[in-house]
Amino acid sequence: QVQLVESGGGSVQAGGSLRLSCAASIWMYSSYYLGWFRQAAGKEREGVAAITTGGGITTYADSVKGRFTISRDNAKKTLYLQMNSLKPEDTAMYYCAARDSWRRNSLAPEYYNIWGQGTQVTVSS
Repeated sequence: QVQLVESGGGSVQAGGSLRLSCAASIWMYSSYYLGWFRQAAGKEREGVAAITTGGGITTYADSVKGRFTISRDNAKKTLYLQMNSLKPEDTAMYYCAARDSWRRNSLAPEYYNIWGQGTQVTVSS
């Protein structure tokens, strides 16, 4: 079984915080690179944050640097995205994803082969 399930989405006011979780049922979970992606209405899916297998290196989109934090707990097989100082432009469907091979661009959606179903985040003005 290969599965990623997101949770924690919802509606918040601008400036608020939200934490997304992604529970995994993946063989050799600790060997996968993980990432968070989002897709707003009428826009292409974009990378938000990525993390290496052991959690030692993280990568963020410029638009979320300083506001979002990605982390993983390999013992719990769970990926997290802490989102602070949320803005209306953060409104989107958020997805967690995994890849089992190295790619130079860790935020490129096309390099990820396992995807969750998504969780909606809506930020109001």
